[in-house]
Order: sequence, then structure tokens, then C-alpha cells
Amino acid sequence: MKMIRITGASERLHPSIRRIADLFFETTTICSDEADADMEVVIQQEGTKLTVTLITAEKTLIEERTVAPDEEDLVKRAINEGLLATLEKLTDRTQPWGFLTGIRPTKLFHNQLREGANSEAIETQLQSTYKIQPDKTRLMNRITKRQQASLPDLYALKQEVSLYIGIPYCPTKCAYCTFPAYAIRRASGQVSGFLKALEEEIEAIGEWLSKNDVRVTTIYFGGGTPTSITAEEMDHLYEHLYATVPDVANVRELTVEAGRPDTITPEKIDVMKKWNVDRISINPQSYIQNTLDAIGRHHSVEETIEKYWLAKDMGLDNINMDLIIGLPGETTKEFLYTLEETRKLMPTSLTVHTLSFKRASKMTKNRDRYKVADRDEVVRMMEAAEHWMGQHDYLPYYVYRQKNILGNLENTGYAKAGFESLYNIMIMEEMQTIIGIGCGAASKFVDPATGKIQRFANPKDPASYMLSYRDSIKKKLHMLDEIFNDQTNENKVI
Repeated sequence: MKMIRITGASERLHPSIRRIADLFFETTTICSDEADADMEVVIQQEGTKLTVTLITAEKTLIEERTVAPDEEDLVKRAINEGLLATLEKLTDRTQPWGFLTGIRPTKLFHNQLREGANSEAIETQLQSTYKIQPDKTRLMNRITKRQQASLPDLYALKQEVSLYIGIPYCPTKCAYCTFPAYAIRRASGQVSGFLKALEEEIEAIGEWLSKNDVRVTTIYFGGGTPTSITAEEMDHLYEHLYATVPDVANVRELTVEAGRPDTITPEKIDVMKKWNVDRISINPQSYIQNTLDAIGRHHSVEETIEKYWLAKDMGLDNINMDLIIGLPGETTKEFLYTLEETRKLMPTSLTVHTLSFKRASKMTKNRDRYKVADRDEVVRMMEAAEHWMGQHDYLPYYVYRQKNILGNLENTGYAKAGFESLYNIMIMEEMQTIIGIGCGAASKFVDPATGKIQRFANPKDPASYMLSYRDSIKKKLHMLDEIFNDQTNENKVI
């Protein structure tokens, strides 16, 4: 942890200054006492001249920028740029994403494409504005083109919605996880109570969609692990979905996150086939058994492989698999082994995550127990993944980033041509409303006319969800009415 003292900048700017410092030191704390500080950031502005000075015990580094004094956003950007430059000199480390800290970098690219800008010009502008390295702007360019090929009407889907249905149960909770994931306990009767509430919420949303003639683009069952419930419960839930949500048979994609191999059975695969599930995930994360044991995944490497071939043999061909870079105890050697094992399966899509120390995860709370690779090693793993994907004809189609992600890198979804997850594109690019149903499900209400986004999240734990789901339904229906049916909105799209 580094202690940083900031002088000359308003407190409103302190969070962004700390975020830039976090890119280099992972964890920083702002302090007021000079004696406690490991370094000092001094901001001075005289007219159009802005100076950023970084002072440590060993050296003083200075960067100057020219800004319009009354343009607060430009002043903030100049401070970020100057601080980034001084820290890169101090650490001799270049940040691949510059000082861009947003989680959806390709949204910037899409915004400019919709305004008619040339893709090469957008790359140049992003490199200049945010100091993003050329290889990352090239990645953004490739991804936006892939997304437009997968969804040619991407920019015209704002009058439709997608559904996320959250089932919060898992066999165990992984050490890095902060998703709603609760050990499934049958004796309490909680699962049946939760499913009853979930079906009521699905029905209420389905009625609104039917009444207002709003189509559904994609549906995604997430969690938790949605295949933690029984085959009979899955069958009843999917039957209810088809009965209450309009035209489910014609949605473009229906995904079930069957991420834990230890939840997959032939009976559950039969149910998913019966209800025309298009895409599933079976997530190894790693093919090193010691790693799986360390992070709390109570399944074997062999079980992952067995369940993959079971699903394939039973006709579920569109399978995604997740891999994680930087898991405890792993180096490039172990990650290359995981890639080699993946080559024996060749799923239709692969998502490469970079480990992130999420605030509420077990791993973050007990960080000393989990030894992870350093930044240079993580970068080598990412480069190995990119090279391997290119060799095996996997194309990048979405990218997102997280706070406290190792190496200040990214998570990238790759797919064989034609097997891109449409839901992943919709959720990442925020082109349409995503209605979150169930435990921990976050809704994003995107106004079709203005693009303004409002968020609303259901409670994460099943007990709280069951107490408040009817209030959540009312709130969401009201928000849907506001953006789709508000006749007082002068900008309403007809």
C-alpha cells in the first residue's frame, strides 16, 4: 500500500487521482499528513498553464499541460494525463489502457462510430485523449467490427429488451467471487420459496412486455450457477418462462450459465435441449487441480472434460468456457498448460478473464494467503492468450475491465466466427434495456430516445429477495413505463 498526499487539487478530483495511482501500486490511500506520505502529488494552475509534480524520497518529476481554466473536465483530464506520465517515468511501466478506467472501453468507440467518425481516426483520437496504447485501440476497433457483423442492427435494438434471470445458488463459493452465490440447502425450503417468487416476477415482466408489445432480443440465465437446481425445477421454470414471456421461441439467443461442471447431469441437459437453450457455459477456469482446490472449486479437471463431452454428445454444441489469468500459484507455464488442454476441446467460445481482487471476495479479505503472479508475469500470460486465440481462429468480440484487475489489463471474450454471445454484446455496449429478474439481478433501463441509463438491483441474498420482490416488480414496471410509454417525453421515439 502506498500513502499519497495531494495538494492543490479540489477534493472532487482526489478519487480520480487515486485511481491513476492504483494503476501502478494496486492499493493507495490518500493521507493529509506529510510525514505519513510515501509520495506527494502537487497540482498548480496559473492561467492556462497546469503543472503536475510528483515528489518521492528519491526524485521529483514534473509534467506541464496547457488547459482552459474554466473547463473542469479538461482540467481533470490534464491532471490525469500529467500524473500518468510522472508515474510511468517513476516506475518505468507503461499503462496499456492509459488513464482510461471505465469498464466498457468499446462504448467510446461505438459512440463515435454512430456519429459517423472513421474507425482509424477514432483510434488516433483515443490514443491522444486517454493515452491508450495502439495495440488496445486496435483491439477495440476489431471488437466493434465483430459486434456489428454479429448484430448488424445493433444500433436499432433500443426498442427491444433482453432479460437476465439470476439464480443465486452454487455448490460452493469460489474464493475470487462476489456474485450472488449461496450454498444450496434443501432442508430449509428456501429454494422452492425462491423459485416461486422468481416465477411471479417473470410473469409480471412478461405481462408488461405482452401488453406493451416489446420484443425480447436475448435471455440469459446467470447466478450463481443456474444448473444448481434440480432438472425438475429447471423444467418447470423454463415452462413458466415460455408460458408468460412473449415469443420466447423466437428470441435470438437463450443462454444458461452451467458454469460448474459438478452441477451438470444428463437429465439437466435433456431439459435444456427440450426448451431450445442455444448456448451454455462450462467453466474450467484452470486445468491445474491444485489451483481448483485452492480457489474452492470442488470439482476435478477430469469432471470438466467429461461434462463438456457429455453436453456435446447430447447435442449442446454451442459451449463457452472461461479461463482466468493470474490465479493463485500459477505462472505462464501453468497457463500455457491450460491453453494446451483447451486445444483438446476447442469450444465455440472462450472468455479470458484477468484475476480481479474484488472488495468483498474471500481472496481479497485473505490476500496474504493467495500468492499471485506479478504484473510482468500477468502481461506475459495475456500475450500468450492473445497469440493462442489468433492461432486457433478465435476472434475477440467483447472486452471489459474491472477495478483492481491484475496488470491493469482486461477481460476479453473470444469466439469462433458466428458463435459470438449476443447477450454479452448487448450487456457490454448498453444499447438496450436489460431487465434483471431474480436474486442479485441488476436492471439497466436505457431510454430509447436519449440513451440515458438508470440502474436498479434486486437484493443479493435469497431471504431479502423473497421479502421484497413484489416491491422490486412495482419499481421496475414503473421504470419501464417511464422510458417506453411516457407520453410527456417530447423526444419519445414513435
